[in-house]
Amino acid sequence: MRRPVIRSLLAGAALVVSGIAATPALAGTDVTTATTGGIRASEVAHHELATTRAQQRTTEAYWTPERMRAAIPADATRVGTASTAATTAAKAKPRPAAVPENPRPQLGKVFFTIGGVNYVCSGTATSSGNGDVVTTAGHCLHEGDGGAFASRFTFVPAYNNGSAPYGQWTASDLFTSSGWANSGDFNVDVGFAVMNENSSGQSLTSVVGSYPIAFNLARGLSYTSYGYPAAPPFNGQRLYSCSGTARNDPSGLQTQGIPCDMTGGSSGGGWITGGRLNSVNSYKYNNDPNTMYGPYFGSTAQSIYNAAAAA
Repeated sequence: MRRPVIRSLLAGAALVVSGIAATPALAGTDVTTATTGGIRASEVAHHELATTRAQQRTTEAYWTPERMRAAIPADATRVGTASTAATTAAKAKPRPAAVPENPRPQLGKVFFTIGGVNYVCSGTATSSGNGDVVTTAGHCLHEGDGGAFASRFTFVPAYNNGSAPYGQWTASDLFTSSGWANSGDFNVDVGFAVMNENSSGQSLTSVVGSYPIAFNLARGLSYTSYGYPAAPPFNGQRLYSCSGTARNDPSGLQTQGIPCDMTGGSSGGGWITGGRLNSVNSYKYNNDPNTMYGPYFGSTAQSIYNAAAAA
């Protein structure tokens, strides 16, 4: 597959999500072929992170408020063509502005490191049997296209202007699609992180709550997406939302787009429909900054989620 042309939405940032360092997958990555318990393992890429308390403390200490504020948004754009450009009529309409929201404990910011660089995305605490799953974009935990998994992955629920009212939660395991990890395929740009219990032995969702997740729903539904946009005119310090009816990506991908002007930092933020999580902020086209695209949550996303929920 031809490497997708994507770059950070933050002006001047150097991240190319499909190939930050074009390195082999890290040791500990597991891509297998068995099918058990609703998991088609050939579709799943897995990596272990902070599995000991010492590793967890190291990650917690690393993410100081200063490093969080300085982290670079990892959102991505694709090069558009005439078919993906907004129409003249659409350009004439008012910009689909994101709306500021009060913090929600199920929604938060994601921080991680790849290639020695600190990045930020958004994520959603998700209902699961283990009570520890955070849903985000695949490129918020793996650089894609044959590259590496992230390190120091941390979720901060209800982040608001530097405050972390529910603490910082480190990840023990990261899961994404083999399609994203091996080929940078935006159709399956979805990721799930399994968080460690906190120092009191509590699971994430027992503390902050969660959104149920849904798969294989009809296309063209109405969504509200959430995220922490950080590139101008936003600063990444508060939660925003966009709402609209999904339309198919005009380039032929199986993804869907909604009207939204959120910028870098919002990647991985959840799309909610009927109270259920059903996609995430993934990418934009460089000739259409007012449409946010997300992957369709079909059988592949479900298989990856099942693996994370069973971890």
